[in-house]
Amino acid sequence: MREKHIIFAAKALSVIFTPFYLPLVGLAALLTLTYLSLLPWTYKLFLVVTFWVFTIALPSLLIRLYRHYQGWSLFQMASKERRVIPYVISIVSYLLCYYVMAAVHVPHFMGSILMAALVIQITCAIVNLFVKVSTHMAAIGGVAGALAAFSVIFGFNPVWWLCVVLVLAGLVGTSRMILRQHSLHEITLGFLVGTGCAFVSVLLL
Repeated sequence: MREKHIIFAAKALSVIFTPFYLPLVGLAALLTLTYLSLLPWTYKLFLVVTFWVFTIALPSLLIRLYRHYQGWSLFQMASKERRVIPYVISIVSYLLCYYVMAAVHVPHFMGSILMAALVIQITCAIVNLFVKVSTHMAAIGGVAGALAAFSVIFGFNPVWWLCVVLVLAGLVGTSRMILRQHSLHEITLGFLVGTGCAFVSVLLL
């Protein structure tokens, strides 16, 4: 019974902290911790909904349809060779979101979140050609990297937020190993890729 509970908790963590939530989490942090919190709530709602549609709903739906079309289970789709099309779907969805954001002239820092997420997706897709990498860990690593970068830009203390992110990263990484989706090497590599890509992208783009 205890083993069933552990597996259920691991599956729940994997679903809750899906890689697609990275841009939305970054946007929420900007709208909460910076001067962007002064924006009208209607505008903030528009941004949140737009991010949700293009970075979560659209890629999740398309990837699920693709998986059902191929007749693959989640475990079967986790293989390195079958992850290419989902990466392409995610990248295209993020590019569409960035185009919409540019069309409505959103503040630069919001666009940098999308660019950071896009860089992470592209980097993971390239790395995946050679070795399997955890996109769950790349996503939460991206949150840590972006948080550190924005703390440099806006001059706030990110220690407590980073502590929360690191604890969550540990839980997510453990859940991926419990579900036998990734090895410790793949999880560590994913976190490092996400952290590095997000930190550099936010500071430079």
